[in-house]
Amino acid sequence: MNLSPQKPEEPDVNLTPMIDVVFLLLLFFMVSTSFIRESSLKVALPEATGEALVEQEISIDIVINTNGDFIINDVTLLDTSRENIAEVLKKIAGDNDDPHVIISADADTEYQNIVTAMDTAQQLGYTRLTLATRQKMTEK
Repeated sequence: MNLSPQKPEEPDVNLTPMIDVVFLLLLFFMVSTSFIRESSLKVALPEATGEALVEQEISIDIVINTNGDFIINDVTLLDTSRENIAEVLKKIAGDNDDPHVIISADADTEYQNIVTAMDTAQQLGYTRLTLATRQKMTEK
């Protein structure tokens, strides 16, 4: 019988599960990362699948074509400055303090023109703004 003290075994650390977890995390982050720059995305405007708006009152229609020409209720503006747009909007709105303003812009219109129309209407206190879209065709 050998009663001499035995040397304790050294603890063994198995690194294989930890390496597996690290590789899974690396794979997850590689797959979930977007490498496309968002500024280069092409946006096709305007289409929507919502219901058509039922008009209850006379509204102000602002139409902006591709060239940046503004047509407000069939009145073509030669001067498209904010001041002139505001003047025409006030004249058409008349006594109505908050008319319904519908902005219809061509899909290829510069975004700045749409923002100008929206900003001018909001500065006049018009809060009911709508961006018009065409109904997206769905197959039945």
